[in-house]
Amino acid sequence: MNAHNIELFFHTLKEANPLPTTELAYTSVFELVTAVLLSAQATDVSVNKATRKLFPVANTPAAILALGQEGLEKYLKTIGLYRNKASNLLKTCEILIGQYQGVVPRSRESLESLPGVGRKTANVVLNVAFGEPTMAVDTHIFRLGNRTGLGPGKNPLEVELKLLKRIPEKYLVDAHHWLILHGRYVCQARKPLCHQCAVSAYCDFKPKTQELKALAE
Repeated sequence: MNAHNIELFFHTLKEANPLPTTELAYTSVFELVTAVLLSAQATDVSVNKATRKLFPVANTPAAILALGQEGLEKYLKTIGLYRNKASNLLKTCEILIGQYQGVVPRSRESLESLPGVGRKTANVVLNVAFGEPTMAVDTHIFRLGNRTGLGPGKNPLEVELKLLKRIPEKYLVDAHHWLILHGRYVCQARKPLCHQCAVSAYCDFKPKTQELKALAE
């Protein structure tokens, strides 16, 4: 994908969705960190279902700690790997209280030091909570980066660095959301909906005629 098509690609996505945002439900930075930590290998829908019950009861590090492992697990059973995630969340809350006065830190290094928070999670928090132009490469963005030619790479870090280099600065803050939503609902893994894609004209992925017929079915 050349620079001209990249500009048109993101201009089109912006026109369709000027103010994109995460589909995770949250009302504070700590709630966001919690939701993103829980979202690993889980859908936003399943996370929102759990946090809809959890947050009214406990939405601060101290309140989460007060629940304890068993108490917290009761709210997370609908989420995959819930026992491990509950453990990581409790350890994260201990660190937030012990080292950061209960406030979520704004640096990547500090965020990545929290249990269960890797580079992708840190990028989400930095972007969504603090407005930094980061790129959290999940399975959708990794697929789009390679399939469209926008930011091809062999691993998530390669794709992230390529996207940050190639996406025009004016689109970077929102690009993460546009790409995730596009991958989730249009450029899907098994059956990309090229026949109804608003940016297909700017994309390097060109299905063969027989593939187009199958995609339209």
